[in-house]
Amino acid sequence: MNSRTIHKSTAFLIGLIALSSVTSAQEWRFYGGDAGGTRSFSSAQITPQNVAQLKPSWVYHTGEVQRQQHRDRDHAHPDSSNGSGQRHHRAPDRYHNKRTQHQSSDLLRPAAAGRFFSHQRRRRQQYRDQRRQFHQHRGVAYWQNATGDDRRILFGTFDGRLIALDATTGKLCSGFGNHGVIDLRVGIEKSRSNQLYAVTSPPAVYRDLVITGAEVPEYPSIGPSGMVRAFDVRTGKLVWTFHTIPQPGEIGHETWEGDAWKGRTGANVWSVMSVDVERDFVFLPIGSPSYDFYGADRKGQNLFGNCLVALVASTGKLVWYYQMVHHDIWDYDLPAQPVLITVNRNGAPTPAVAQVTKMGFVFILDRLTGEPLFPVEERPVMKSNVQGEAAWPTQPIPRKPPPLVRQFFSAADISTVTPESNRYCSKLFHSLKNYGMYTPFGQEMTLVAPGSLGGANWSGASFDPASRYLFVNVNELGSIGAMKSQPAGAPERYRRASKSGEYARYWDNHHWPCQQPPWGTLNAIDVNTGEIAWKVPLGIVDGLEVKTGTPNLGGSIVAGGVVFIGGTTDRRFRAFDAKTGAELWVATLEANAHATPLTYVGKKTNKQFVVIAVGGGGNFGRTVSDTLVAFALPDQ
Repeated sequence: MNSRTIHKSTAFLIGLIALSSVTSAQEWRFYGGDAGGTRSFSSAQITPQNVAQLKPSWVYHTGEVQRQQHRDRDHAHPDSSNGSGQRHHRAPDRYHNKRTQHQSSDLLRPAAAGRFFSHQRRRRQQYRDQRRQFHQHRGVAYWQNATGDDRRILFGTFDGRLIALDATTGKLCSGFGNHGVIDLRVGIEKSRSNQLYAVTSPPAVYRDLVITGAEVPEYPSIGPSGMVRAFDVRTGKLVWTFHTIPQPGEIGHETWEGDAWKGRTGANVWSVMSVDVERDFVFLPIGSPSYDFYGADRKGQNLFGNCLVALVASTGKLVWYYQMVHHDIWDYDLPAQPVLITVNRNGAPTPAVAQVTKMGFVFILDRLTGEPLFPVEERPVMKSNVQGEAAWPTQPIPRKPPPLVRQFFSAADISTVTPESNRYCSKLFHSLKNYGMYTPFGQEMTLVAPGSLGGANWSGASFDPASRYLFVNVNELGSIGAMKSQPAGAPERYRRASKSGEYARYWDNHHWPCQQPPWGTLNAIDVNTGEIAWKVPLGIVDGLEVKTGTPNLGGSIVAGGVVFIGGTTDRRFRAFDAKTGAELWVATLEANAHATPLTYVGKKTNKQFVVIAVGGGGNFGRTVSDTLVAFALPDQ
C-alpha cells in the first residue's frame, strides 16, 4: 500500500500565540500565510473590482546587486555564462508587528513600511562550492511566547547553521545553541562534513519547537543524512530526530535491499513543511534518494523517499506516510509545501492535505489517515534498459484531480511559434527516444515529460477556504539525457549526461520549451469535486503573437477573491479573478520575481499592501535585481 497510518492522536486546541483574531488576520506570520500553508488572507481591501487601481507604494533595494558585482570581480563564477551562479532572493516571507521580515542570501532585513535594519552574518560560509556559494533562500520563521515579550526570527544558512535572532533588535539570541547559532553539521560523520548540507527553506514552528530539514547532495549516493530534527526554540537543545531513510528496526527499513540504506544521502526535506497546530501534526514533503537518476545500488521501494509523511510534531513519532513515486529515478521529489485544506465529503467537511508534484499530479489525502480522498491506481510503467537498474513496476496515478500538464509528447506537439524554433525542436525531438512520463533515462538520449522542472515545483499552491479552490501554477517542460557508464572508481556506475549538461531541458536555444504552448499555466482546482475549475496561460514572451505562458518559479497567494502571482520569466506581477481566472491587473518589474508574494494590513495606515521580492537571475534570465516592492490602492 502507498499509505500507512501508524498512530492516531486526539485532536486538541493549542493557544500557539495569544493574539486577537483581528490582529492575526491582518498579518502574514508564516511563509505560507498560516502554519498550514494556505497562503490565504481574509482581511482584504483589494478586490476584483478595484485591483486594477494598484500602484507601487514603496520600493527597497537590499544592495545585493552591488555586492554581487564586487564578489564577481573577486570570484570568477564557473556558471556565470548562463546566469546560474547569480544570486537572487525568493520571498519577503513574513509580515508581523509592522515589519516585513525577509531573508536574502546574505542579509536578514526586517522592515517597517520600507525602512529596514539588518543582521549581517558574522562568519563566512564553511561550504565553499564556487558554483553555488550565492544560493537563494526561501525565507525565515517567526516565534513568540505566550506573553509576546520574547519574539524570535529563525532561519537556516547555506553552510548548515540554524540561527535565532531577537525579532525586535536583530541581535542573536544568546541562550539559543552557541550564542544564537546551532551547527547542524554536528552529528554528520566527519568524513562527509565537507559535503553540501544547507538550509534553503524556512523551518517549521510548533509550540516551542523549531523543526528543520536540509538540502543535501544529489550526487553521489553516499553523503549526509536527510534526517529531520526538532530543537527547543529557546535553548536550541535537540528534542527529536526522524530518520527519513529508516534505520534497522524502524518502519520502512525493509524497502531498502541489503545495506543500501547505509550512508545514503537524499530523501531529505529541502522544501517547506506544514503544521496542523490543533492536531499536533507536522507534514514533511520528502525528496528523492540520491543518486537521483540511478538506483541499482538501492533496489526496492525506498521509503520514505518521495513520501508525504505526517509526524506528531511534539515527539517526531510517525503517524502515516504516502509514497507518491516508488524507487525514484527521475528526480521527482516532492518540491513544495503541503497545503492543509478542507474538503466536503458526503456532506461533511473533511480535514485534508494537498500535495502538488513535478509530475503534474495533485494528491489530496485525508489529513488524519493519509488515505486518498479520490481514487488512485497503481499502473504498470516501463522497465529500465540500464544494467543493474530495477525500476519499480508500477506507479500511483490519481484519477482526480486530472494531471495539470501533458505527460507525453508526440511529433504533433512540437512547437511552431517560430520557424527557427520548429526546426531546432524537430531535429532534437527526432534524436530522442520518446515515451513521456515514468520513462527511465536509458543508455540512449531519452525524453522524459514532464521533467524535473516540469509540473508544480517549489512554487506550491494557495487555497481559498470560501470557494474551496486550490490554485497551482505549473511548467510544461521536459528533460532529456542518457545514462552514461562511468570509469572504474567513480562514485556511481552510471550517471545522467547530455551535451547540455546533466540537467538538460527539452527547450530550444532561446530556452523556449519545445512543445506547443502554453508553457506555463495557472490552474484552479475545485477540491470538493476534484475537477479543474479553470486553467489560463501564465506569462507571455514579448515579440511572440501567441499568448504562450512561460516557465515559472514562484507561487501564488489568494486574498479577497484575487490571486496574486509573479514567478514568470517575463518580469511581470499579476492578479487574477479567483472565480474565473480572468487577468485583472499586471505590473512590470525590474527583473523576474521568482518568489511568493505576501500581503498584510498596515497597523498605522490601515491599508492593505501586497509585497513581492524581485531577484531575477538563475537559468531563467540574466537580469538580476535586489528589490522588494509593495503595491497598494491609492489614497481616497
